[in-house]
Amino acid sequence: MKKSLISILALFAFMTPAFSAEWNAADRVPVIGEKILKDNSLPTGTTFKVVEGIANNANISTTNTIEISSEYLQYAGNDNEVAAVISHELGYIINGKAAKDKFRNMAKAAITSSLQENSSLANAVNSEYVSSTANMNDKKDADITGVDLMIKSGYNPLALVVVITKEPGSFMEILTGKPSNSKRAMSLFDYLTYNHPTKVQAGYGCQEYRNFLSYATPIVEKRNKNAKKLAKFNAEQKKNKDLRAKKVAQYKATGLSGWDASYIILNSLIETSE
Repeated sequence: MKKSLISILALFAFMTPAFSAEWNAADRVPVIGEKILKDNSLPTGTTFKVVEGIANNANISTTNTIEISSEYLQYAGNDNEVAAVISHELGYIINGKAAKDKFRNMAKAAITSSLQENSSLANAVNSEYVSSTANMNDKKDADITGVDLMIKSGYNPLALVVVITKEPGSFMEILTGKPSNSKRAMSLFDYLTYNHPTKVQAGYGCQEYRNFLSYATPIVEKRNKNAKKLAKFNAEQKKNKDLRAKKVAQYKATGLSGWDASYIILNSLIETSE
């Protein structure tokens, strides 16, 4: 009996370190984040902080802290997917999302104040549709900038496609059997197909990605059979590629996106005029 008890305790003691060393997405953020910054020649010496709710990186230039939302980390199951979450947030920063939002709010306030409160135009400017469309465009831009950062740092960019499809989707997508956030994921997949075909060919081994491929493959095949659609696709992707390269180069050179710089200039002019 004593021997059996000793054996069980010894086995438990042997197994305990394995449990304590269990992989955790939040714990991986600082290591992976620093690697992505270093490999892409972005400002290092920055602190990464996992936060509850929405990440707020509007003041990164003064705080030197990049917030990563735990809400999105819950969809990351390995280092590639943690890199996807971090790179998407870096994409927001490089593309100047915070400054864009400030511009939009300034424009809304200016237009609304010059119109009657209940006018149709004022309602249109402040509509949920306008806000959600702008938000989706920002997400797509951050996705594309993010995968470029991932590739430079040696992570599988298809992991971001997977993270996107793990996030909650619309009721209509469920009814029609499409992957969650199918349009956003397809936008990113198109970019990768054109710019990094070998990465797409290498694939990504999980069920979520296989589910996405069953949706995406017929779309790609149909486009490739139509010369006009294929030419339009190639032209759009080339334009996107050039734009991403320009944005990253600009951010590296100044530490600001074009939107950030423009907002600072505009805001200083407004304050001076007052």
